[in-house]
Amino acid sequence: MLRTLLLIALGGGIGSMLRYLTSVVIEKYYNAVFPLATLIVNILGCLLIGIIMGLLEKNQLTNSSMKWLFVTGFCGGYTTFSTFGYENIALLQSQHSGLAFLYIAASVIVGLAAVWLGLWLVK
Repeated sequence: MLRTLLLIALGGGIGSMLRYLTSVVIEKYYNAVFPLATLIVNILGCLLIGIIMGLLEKNQLTNSSMKWLFVTGFCGGYTTFSTFGYENIALLQSQHSGLAFLYIAASVIVGLAAVWLGLWLVK
């Protein structure tokens, strides 16, 4: 358990630092209202989790330390949106499209409502 937590912490720390650096580079060249840096981080995170999970599945390593380090840790630190994307694709691939669309709708609608509520609570 401790080893798993250390792998997640290491990957998460690296992912968080890379997220910050990605944002710094993008914002250096793009300065506007639209949150392009966050969009790019989320899309790159989705691409990375797809590649990593594909490789882990191909090599039958989905329950290995590599998953904790790269998927839960690195991708989780870089963006949790990548996990959201992967989980929805997994639901769709396993013929649970109704659950996938419910998860998508609930995450977006309830997530936005929770942000609004949090902002309202501290006012």
